[in-house]
Amino acid sequence: MEFDWMKRRDFVSLLGGAVAWPLAARAQQPAAAPAEARGGGFDPRITPARRDIAAKHLAGVVDARRFVEGKAYEIAAAQAPVRDAPAHEAELLTEALKGERVTIYDISQDGWAWGQLAGDGYVGFMPASALRKPGPAATHKVTALRTFVFPGPSIKLPPVETLSFGSQLVVARQDEAFAITASGGHVPILHVAPVETLETDFVAVAERFLGTPYLWGGKTSLGIDCSGLVQLSLAACGIPCPRDSDRQEQAVGGALAWSGEPRQLRRGDLVFWKGHVAIVRDAATFLHANSHHMAVALEGSAAAIARIRASASEVTSVRRLPPAAGPKLTKR
Repeated sequence: MEFDWMKRRDFVSLLGGAVAWPLAARAQQPAAAPAEARGGGFDPRITPARRDIAAKHLAGVVDARRFVEGKAYEIAAAQAPVRDAPAHEAELLTEALKGERVTIYDISQDGWAWGQLAGDGYVGFMPASALRKPGPAATHKVTALRTFVFPGPSIKLPPVETLSFGSQLVVARQDEAFAITASGGHVPILHVAPVETLETDFVAVAERFLGTPYLWGGKTSLGIDCSGLVQLSLAACGIPCPRDSDRQEQAVGGALAWSGEPRQLRRGDLVFWKGHVAIVRDAATFLHANSHHMAVALEGSAAAIARIRASASEVTSVRRLPPAAGPKLTKR
C-alpha cells in the first residue's frame, strides 16, 4: 500500500476463503452457499446485488426488493468507465474495453447502466451510451498499446476512434494494410491479431506499458493501476485473472515460502503487499504501476521493498505461476 488513502484494493475479500477462478463467485448460483450469502459472504465487487435490485439467480440468496433477469450488451465505446455510483465524479472501479460483454440489470432515466462484466465479473455503473446490443463474437483483438480506427483505407484520413490494447473487434475482411471491421472501420493490420492468438511472456507484455501514467481503476494504455497491469498482461497469455490485487493474491499461481530475500525471486513472480502488486522482471527488478512514480515503472526490488516498508507495509506473499503458464525465461 503506497498511501493510506488508497483503500479500494485494500479491503479484505468478503468471500472468507480461497477464490476459485474463473468466477466461482461471478454468479455463485443459489445452490452454492445460501447461508453464506444471507450472512453477507458474497464479495460485492463481483455480486450483482443491491438493496433495491439483484440478479434473478440470486433470489432467495441475497436480500433485495426485486430480482430481474439481466440483458446482454457489449461495450460499443472505445472504453467505458465502471464506477461505484451513478455519477461521473464517482470512484472509478475499473474500465471495460470495446467488445467486452456485459449483463445489464438496470438502466436509469439519467443514462446510467448497472451490470456485471462477463470477463472478470466486476459489477458497477457505466454510461448507457457506451453500450449496444451484442453482435457476432469478436474475431480479433488489439495487440498494439493503442491503435486508430480510420473511416477508409488510408492513414491520412482523420481517425474516428482510438482503441487500447485488448479491445475486441469483429473483422469482416482484410487487405495488405488494414483489417476492415463489420462496421467499415479500417484498423492497421499490424495492430491486431485473431482472438485465439496468445502471448508467451506476460512480463514482456507488461513491459510494453512502461511509462503509462498511473490511474486508479485504469486498464488502458492511457492510464492503468497495479492490478490492471497484471490482469491485462496475464489475459494476453490466456491466463484468467481477477481484477483486484487481494483476489489475485488468492487466485493466481501458488504461494512461495517468502524468505524476505529478493534474490529468491525470479521473472514472472508476483509480489503482494496490502493493496498493491508488483511483477518481478528479473532477480533485481520489479515492474509495477505505482503512485510513487505515478506511472508503470521499473524499480530495484530491494529498494521497492524498503520504500514500501517505510510506509508501514510489508510483503504479504509471493506467488509463482506454474511453469506452463509462466513467462519463458530469457537471458538479459
